Amino acid sequence: MSEAAAAREDLEASSGSATALLRTVVGSILRPIGGWMSAAGAVRLMDDLGIPAATARSSLARLCSRGVLRREQRDGVAGYAVDPAAVPMLQSGDARIYGERVEASAWCLVSFSFPEHRRASRDRLRRRLAALGCGSVADGLWIAPAGLEEEVAHAAQSPDGDAAVVLFTDAVPRGDLAEGLSRWYDLPAIRAVHESFLAHFGAAPAPADDAQAFALWMRALDEWRVIPYRDPGLPSDVLPGDWPGAASAGLFRRLRRDLEDRAVAYASAVAAPERTVAAAR
Repeated sequence: MSEAAAAREDLEASSGSATALLRTVVGSILRPIGGWMSAAGAVRLMDDLGIPAATARSSLARLCSRGVLRREQRDGVAGYAVDPAAVPMLQSGDARIYGERVEASAWCLVSFSFPEHRRASRDRLRRRLAALGCGSVADGLWIAPAGLEEEVAHAAQSPDGDAAVVLFTDAVPRGDLAEGLSRWYDLPAIRAVHESFLAHFGAAPAPADDAQAFALWMRALDEWRVIPYRDPGLPSDVLPGDWPGAASAGLFRRLRRDLEDRAVAYASAVAAPERTVAAAR
């Protein structure tokens, strides 16, 4: 994976910051409205999220440096467009974030061994596997639901000819899977992100207008989008009976149904108003 690609995908692992919120706007709003927004519109949308103009401009510059956005003037108006190189990352994120939640019934394993002088490559692979939702079985052996096989295989591709990386697929566990999951995954931390999402948005008041609908949806989506990477479909039948995963997934679906279309329409009017006018003629 190139350094540019790694910088882009690093944004998947975080939420809450101004840059993470802007990345959420880019991924969920900018593409549906044509892939471009005016600079002034971008700052105004961030203001709707409580982000000051100076911080918004810094975040825009940061996403440009990371290859997610690029500066682009249209009809004499300064603005920002989605960098084509970022589209595969965004599409991959769509599948994970919006895709139907499927609980794991089979697993894949990736085994790797790097010579000591490739320690940095080994550490990068560990970070990437963790970010995808893999669990650590042992120092050089990681596990993931079989549905992540393609993503795991892509992450495990090593440019180092002297690294040994082997992927095992369609593994069916025998023994105490519940005990294994408690060792391979940080279940208390995963529970915490589900419960945090429920606490923040489960009783959120209905937005009074489309600006508030936009802000609520962006905040909810930004917090949710990391959860399917933390909990990639761990099977509920071997998790505690009060596991909050199904409840948080249900809340996300409801929020999307109620807010997404309003948010996109609002953002289109703010970020690319001249297109809205043209479409109305």
